[in-house]
Amino acid sequence: MELQKSLKKRDNQNLFINMNIVCQLVKFGSIEQIESIQLRRNILREPLGLNFTEDELAIEHNHFHFVAKISGKIVAVLILVELTGKKLKMRQVAVDLPYQGQGIGQLLVKYSEQWAKENNFDYIELNARRSAVPFYLKLNYDIVGEEFMEIGIPHFKMKKFLI
Repeated sequence: MELQKSLKKRDNQNLFINMNIVCQLVKFGSIEQIESIQLRRNILREPLGLNFTEDELAIEHNHFHFVAKISGKIVAVLILVELTGKKLKMRQVAVDLPYQGQGIGQLLVKYSEQWAKENNFDYIELNARRSAVPFYLKLNYDIVGEEFMEIGIPHFKMKKFLI
């Protein structure tokens, strides 16, 4: 618990979730953050025939980048973007294919939520692909509104109050 209390914005701290998985907030431009781009590209972009532009990646300098690692290898990633007030937007959540379905994504989301609480945020929203909605429902996110199209695929806006 002391480790969690010591977390502050943009710290490069580790939280050991279990014997094999390390969840970590990493700095923009760090080796881990740069490596996480390839995971995001492989899981989220390439299947849709998309890639990142330099401008898209450049605006991420003030976002919060989280990774999960096993034996030093990045196996999951997510980004939190600060909105107005005490709100965050979760985006670009990805787990490497061989590691999906093992609870690693859930651990990383819970770690980022704990970090958000420790840093005085009380609300997270996200746009979930239709296929990811059950994942977020298990983590107590609520659907807000109707289905909509984003990057050519169906999404739902979802939210969670952290208090």
